[in-house]
Amino acid sequence: MLDKVLLFFAALRVASVFIVRTWYVPDEYWQSLEVAHRLAFGYGHLTWEWTYGIRSYVYPSMIAGLYKLLELVKFDCVELLVLLPRLLQALLSAYSDYRFYVWSKKSKWSIFMIATSWFWFYTASRTLSNTLEASLMVIALSFFPWTGSECTVFLWPVAISVFVRPTSAIAWVPLCLYHMKKSSHPVWELLLKRYLVIGFVVGTFAVAVDSFIHGSLLLSPYEFLRFNVLKGIGSFYGEHPWYWYVNVGLPTVLGISTLPFLLAAVETLRHRQVYKERAILLTSVLFTLVVYSMLPHKEFRFLLQILPICLYVSADFLSRWSRKASGKLVWFAALVLLVGNAIPAGYLSFTHQRGTLDVMSSLQNIARNYQDENGHAAKFLFLMPCHSTPFYSHIHHNTTMRFLRCEPTFHEDRIYIDEAETFYKDPTSWLRRSIPVHPRSAMPSHVIAFDSLEPEIKDFLGNYEKYETFFHSDYTTDRIGGNVVVYERYNPSKSTPAPSIPQVEENDQPINNDEPEP
Repeated sequence: MLDKVLLFFAALRVASVFIVRTWYVPDEYWQSLEVAHRLAFGYGHLTWEWTYGIRSYVYPSMIAGLYKLLELVKFDCVELLVLLPRLLQALLSAYSDYRFYVWSKKSKWSIFMIATSWFWFYTASRTLSNTLEASLMVIALSFFPWTGSECTVFLWPVAISVFVRPTSAIAWVPLCLYHMKKSSHPVWELLLKRYLVIGFVVGTFAVAVDSFIHGSLLLSPYEFLRFNVLKGIGSFYGEHPWYWYVNVGLPTVLGISTLPFLLAAVETLRHRQVYKERAILLTSVLFTLVVYSMLPHKEFRFLLQILPICLYVSADFLSRWSRKASGKLVWFAALVLLVGNAIPAGYLSFTHQRGTLDVMSSLQNIARNYQDENGHAAKFLFLMPCHSTPFYSHIHHNTTMRFLRCEPTFHEDRIYIDEAETFYKDPTSWLRRSIPVHPRSAMPSHVIAFDSLEPEIKDFLGNYEKYETFFHSDYTTDRIGGNVVVYERYNPSKSTPAPSIPQVEENDQPINNDEPEP
């Protein structure tokens, strides 16, 4: 009979698949589902990372296998292409939650902390490599030989994690050094017979998968480090001050659970000999934060790997504290933690930034059913910050689509402005240069944009009418509005005459690079 705790976590994570209906970061789709769709069905868009080989195909190929299976049984509808990869990740996250419970010596507080963590609920069913990384971290730690055992099973998930995301190795440096120090075997024997052997087996498999799909020999961890660390390409997507993870990143990810974590950290520092396991775990957290703080590009999701460690330390502290505290105080603390996590989890999972996902269902229907007055199929133009929506994985139809590109430059000796930035500097000028207007059928049949952009491109939108509007967010910026709007090109056969089309200025050459993927 399956463990009731495992069933509980499976039910919780599967439920999150249907509750979490919002957009978080582009990588959830563009580094997993879009790649898998291209592998399985032969069309789709690959970002520059895949051209230069800095990402591993291991995770996307798992999803591609699922897609191929759906195609073979004639069930490759969009709903299942979107749903099943998330269910797969949710079940893996549920298993890691169960291993967290086992690792925590079956503490009730461990169940509570991992089940109520707002950020883990928000990300546990997302198809992010960071989510996979966090799951593998927990599974590995649950097999880690804390009690002097010589078991090295934990190295298998560690090796997989490092090849999927090379930065995973950072958190494991203190832990593996501790393992070597505590082991009765010589360090050289551990390195040669365990670490290198397991690394070689996993690495051979990962390199074989990457090289086969890429078409030539590819060491994706090396390319990842070469581009992101040595060349500093990551900073192209934004920079934060060195202390950001300490004063913003980790407190946000932990939320209200920051308080028990800080209390646990203070207690551990004061009594290091009593809480040896917590001390080495906090060393791993600190080491990871220090290394990450040295990198200019920072994101909340990069902390997913150490989130379970922080929750473990907090759960251990609360377990010891609750033995001495009164029942009412324990229940009050649990209620505060539950409500403090439920509020951000509920709002961010179901309300904030949902428009860019909701719109895709409408576009899918348009792609399959639309024909203009000349019998031409739909052509979509996304006038949004690049990668604001999923792409072919949520359309599953080889229709013409174009979005604003934002690839970094690899030439340091030139001033470079990507296409998205060029557009936002002067939207009207970009539209005149880039979008053909003659014949009318050459224009996009549908334009997808945030409502905040409408005043700046009102002349261009004079050729369109609002087709559908989707709520996106209560919090807006200059480029991200409160609603996502779909505009449809006027049909001249309608009784209402279409407005005149702005002419392309002399010497401007229209660029039509929005053909369907081959």
